[in-house]
Amino acid sequence: MVDWIEIVSVDEIPSLGSRVVHANGEEIALFRTANDEIFAVRDRCPHKEGPLSQGIVHGKRVTCPMHNLVLELSDGKAVHPDEGCAMVYPVKVEEGRIWIAWQSAAIPE
Repeated sequence: MVDWIEIVSVDEIPSLGSRVVHANGEEIALFRTANDEIFAVRDRCPHKEGPLSQGIVHGKRVTCPMHNLVLELSDGKAVHPDEGCAMVYPVKVEEGRIWIAWQSAAIPE
């Protein structure tokens, strides 16, 4: 069973930006693309534990502010030649509100 947690309004996240929220004891970075797509990723780089929320959003990717690791926002996987992955959370948007599937959080293989 999936537990959906209501988080914030889409309008609370700037376009090409992020916002950190706290849910169930975790810091989660919510990212908004130029096309208003929303992604939720654990706010820690898989390499040096840097805050991904302070990174640069470009397309559907974010670049870690500590050492320029590039991650896909959709699945948390590092872009070649980098390696690693960050925990991602399924997201849905209903009536302008963002919901995260908590039990479905996953680290891709």
